[in-house]
Amino acid sequence: MTRNEAEGDYKGCPLISFAALIKDSTTRKIIVESEWTFYYPEISFQEVRKYSGTILQKSGMNEEDYGRVLTFLLKHIILVPEEQFKVHIQEANKLLGKIDVNDVVFLALGLGIENSKIWSNDPHLHAQKKVKALKTEDVVKLFE
Repeated sequence: MTRNEAEGDYKGCPLISFAALIKDSTTRKIIVESEWTFYYPEISFQEVRKYSGTILQKSGMNEEDYGRVLTFLLKHIILVPEEQFKVHIQEANKLLGKIDVNDVVFLALGLGIENSKIWSNDPHLHAQKKVKALKTEDVVKLFE
């Protein structure tokens, strides 16, 4: 499936990214094997680094394997500096700031990329109507 067939770009959320790191999963397969472009706020990538100990523990990987998997996944994900979407932070904050401040940057990034979609299972991201959000099961159907 091409990116155009999937009707746009996808951005992950921390939970999805953690799932791709913890085990060799469908999430990882989609990130690596699809022809879609994945974007991730660079500032939120600090969360992945912050929880590396938890990821190591849950995955059973050693630090070397973890580093290899992370490097491999990052070949398929574009880390976007906040400067490129900060113009949308205020609007995203109005929509999500009182619900989940951590997801504001994902919505702001989505607002800044035309025809993008957010890949997330968080109900509040599905409740907002500015950027379409897809659950993992929806992304899997598009991938198959």
